[in-house]
Amino acid sequence: MKKLMLLAVAGLATATANARPTDPGVRRESGDNGPPAALLGLGPDELAFFEDGLTRFQTVEVVNGAVPGQGNGLGPRFNSDSCVSCHAQPNPGGSSPVQNPLLSIATAYGAANSMPWFIVANGPVREARFVQSNGVPDGGVHDLFVVSGRSDSGNCTLTQPVFTPAGDPVTGQGGNSNVIFRIPTPVFGAGLIEAIPDSAILANSQINASRNARFGVHGHANAIQGGNVNRSGNDGTITRFGWKAQNKSLLMFAGEAYNVEMGISNELFPQERTETATCRPYNVTPEDYVNFPLTTTATPATAVLSDIEAFAAFMRMLAPPTPGPTTPSTTNGKALFSSIGCATCHTPSFTTGTAIATGSSRNPSPALSGQQVNLYSDLLVHHMGQGLADGITQGGAGPDEFRSAPLWGLGQRAYFLHDGRTSDLLVAIEAHRSYGSEANTVIEQFNFLHDGQQQDLLNFLRSL
Repeated sequence: MKKLMLLAVAGLATATANARPTDPGVRRESGDNGPPAALLGLGPDELAFFEDGLTRFQTVEVVNGAVPGQGNGLGPRFNSDSCVSCHAQPNPGGSSPVQNPLLSIATAYGAANSMPWFIVANGPVREARFVQSNGVPDGGVHDLFVVSGRSDSGNCTLTQPVFTPAGDPVTGQGGNSNVIFRIPTPVFGAGLIEAIPDSAILANSQINASRNARFGVHGHANAIQGGNVNRSGNDGTITRFGWKAQNKSLLMFAGEAYNVEMGISNELFPQERTETATCRPYNVTPEDYVNFPLTTTATPATAVLSDIEAFAAFMRMLAPPTPGPTTPSTTNGKALFSSIGCATCHTPSFTTGTAIATGSSRNPSPALSGQQVNLYSDLLVHHMGQGLADGITQGGAGPDEFRSAPLWGLGQRAYFLHDGRTSDLLVAIEAHRSYGSEANTVIEQFNFLHDGQQQDLLNFLRSL
């Protein structure tokens, strides 16, 4: 009997040693699907603005008209009707939820939208962009749905864009080559990212240039006016939000999303994207604005903010993801992450400068100032090769260039890569290798690892 037990144990050890590496899957935490956490160290006033922003972040918008005073004016073209519908996994502020909410949003209030082929119950929330329109470069978002037919839309009559021919509905691959997709980027810890000084990003790039060059990693300018990082065409400072680092600030990120994703004009983007007169019979523009008159003793200070300012305040004070417990496997995986070159693009940490959340610029926020930011990104843009190229140019970030995606929170994400083509972390890693990618040498190093080492690396990534 003892001999049989020893043989059984030996057989188990051999099976484990020979097991192929697999993605451990979405890490489940006790607080998933609950309220998101605020940054530690916020003062009472900051917390009040955080809570107000969270409430607005979760508000479902309607077409202002049939129900006067309710909502800022959804549509007339839109992708969804609330921020949280896209940023939900595992909590408000995250990325695409496991179960796609767009199937019910598309037909809410009696709308007769047909479902695009790449929106399915077991797939990610996606926005669609056209590479070209009428034979010239486009790159802009073409909203999935229209308000036509909704009981709150009046006489608005619009048609949906055409996204066919169809491809694989889950991966989004193999369909109309003129249509590319983006999934929502999580905004956990976004205020900390916003508070990283430009000088720290530049110094990190310069200090590590020789090491990165050995791996074939160099980054590339997202800058029409030149420079060695992604710079704003407005003031020359480093842009850092969005798949191609195209947005400068959280306020810009919020304003663009409100207009592009929900069709709600605001003080940053005051014109409607669709100005069909019959589709805007009730609303003036911009639909979202600073609320005058100023507050009185009967109203809270938060009531003055426009929605986009409230969204930005919420994101700015949203806590970063909490990593999972450290194990011998994740410790080894972390060392491998650095040794094979993953950290050449995915810089483990930065430190914030002196920053404020709300209030006087003479009183920096302790929650945002001098904080370590374990984001795992250099916030630069890099060539990712033909396999991941989307054919879209934004600023100086070309058709195959993307910002190094921050990896914190990776363990709780359901979909990977800019278009959500896979839920398998191993597949996402291998997709970094293709002609022209700066990650090719790193992926070769990953493939040289034995199965147990690869598993340790996967376990480490899922612990972030």
